[in-house]
Amino acid sequence: MISATVAIYPMGQPDFAAVDTAIDVLRAADVALEVRSMQSEISGTEEAVFGALQRAFTAAASAGGVAMTVTVTNACPV
Repeated sequence: MISATVAIYPMGQPDFAAVDTAIDVLRAADVALEVRSMQSEISGTEEAVFGALQRAFTAAASAGGVAMTVTVTNACPV
């Protein structure tokens, strides 16, 4: 089991649709998800977490430029 915090930042986009898209992807993934005001927290198996992060980035980036920050741990809850 691992945990991660993740945040998506739309770059040069007129709105925050990329953030909503990334959250929708994380909600559909096989991970536990808690959406907070500045980042989301996910946990699950390594395969599920890293797969969900990749899919969320790809979906968000389809709207234009984005930056994604991620912190991953296997040692403590986030």
